[in-house]
Amino acid sequence: MISPPAAASPSLPASLPESPRWPDNAFRWLTLGAALTIVALIVVVGWELYAGSRLSLAKFGLGFLFSSEWNPVTEQFGALPFIFGTLVSSVLAILIAVPLGVATALFLTEMAPLKMRQPVIMAIEMLAAVPSVIYGLWGVFVMIPWLRDHLFQWLKHTLGFLPLFQGPIYGVSMLAGGIIVAIMILPIVTSVSREILRSVPNLQREAAYALGATHWEVIRIAVLSYAKRGIFGAAILGLGRALGETMAVTMVIGNSPHIKASLFAPGYSLASVIANEFSEAVTDNYLSALFELALVLLVVTILVNVVAQLMLRTFAGSGSGKVH
Repeated sequence: MISPPAAASPSLPASLPESPRWPDNAFRWLTLGAALTIVALIVVVGWELYAGSRLSLAKFGLGFLFSSEWNPVTEQFGALPFIFGTLVSSVLAILIAVPLGVATALFLTEMAPLKMRQPVIMAIEMLAAVPSVIYGLWGVFVMIPWLRDHLFQWLKHTLGFLPLFQGPIYGVSMLAGGIIVAIMILPIVTSVSREILRSVPNLQREAAYALGATHWEVIRIAVLSYAKRGIFGAAILGLGRALGETMAVTMVIGNSPHIKASLFAPGYSLASVIANEFSEAVTDNYLSALFELALVLLVVTILVNVVAQLMLRTFAGSGSGKVH
C-alpha cells in the first residue's frame, strides 16, 4: 500500500525584515516631552510666584499665613481671612454640588427614560459653558435677593441656635459664595460621575439582581460601591475648580477680610482679593503680598490634590467595587 505523500509545509523565510524602530522611539520621546512640559509649567509658575513674593516672605515670614490684618495703608498684610474664606466657600460648594451631581448622574444612568437622557445631558453641558461673570450677575440680581428674603430667613428661624446661622443677614455672604460655586462645579461633578457610573459592568447589576436585590439595593451595593473611587475623583475635580473660582465669588461673597463664624457674614477668598486689588497695588510690599497670596493658593491646590491621591490609594486598597 502506497502511503500518500506528506503535505508540504509552507516554507518560512530565513529571517523576517526588521521593522524600523525610530517611530516607536520618536513617539516615546514625544509623549515624554509632553509630560515634562506640564511639570515644567507648574515649576515655572511656582518660581515666578515665589520670585514675586520674596519681599513679602522676607518681611512677614510664616506670620503671613496666620495674621488676620490686611491694611494696605500701613502695609500690614495677612492671609488668614482669605485662606479661611477660600476653604469654607469651597467646602460648602462640595457639600452642595456632590450629592446633587451624583444623584443627577444616577438618575441619568439608572432610571431616566432614554428619550429624556440626551436633553438633560445637553442642558448640563450648556451649564458648564456659561461664563463665570454671567453666574456672578445672575447671583447679584436674582440669587442674592431670593436668598436674603427667603432661604436665609428660613435657615435663621429653623437653625438659628447654631452659630453658623446667627447674625444679621446681608445677602452677600460666605454661604452665597458657596452656593454660586456649587452651581458652577455641578456640571463637571455630574458629567464625570455619569461617565464613571456608565463604566460599571452590567455583570455587577445582574449579580445583585440574581441574589434578589431590589433596584435601590442594586444601585447602593453594586453600582455606588463599585464606582466610589471615581465619584471621589469627580469631587476632587470639582474642589479644584472651586478653589480657584474668581469672578462669580467676588460678586456675591461680600469681600470682607474678616473671619466670622456665621455663614450669613461676608467673607473673602484668595482668588477674589487678587482680582480685586492687583490693579490697586502701588507699593512693592502690597504687590508682593498679592503674589504671596497667589503662591498660597497654588500650594493649597497642590496639597488638596496630593491628599486626594493618597485617599484614592486608600480606596484602591480597600477592595471597593466587589458585590458582597
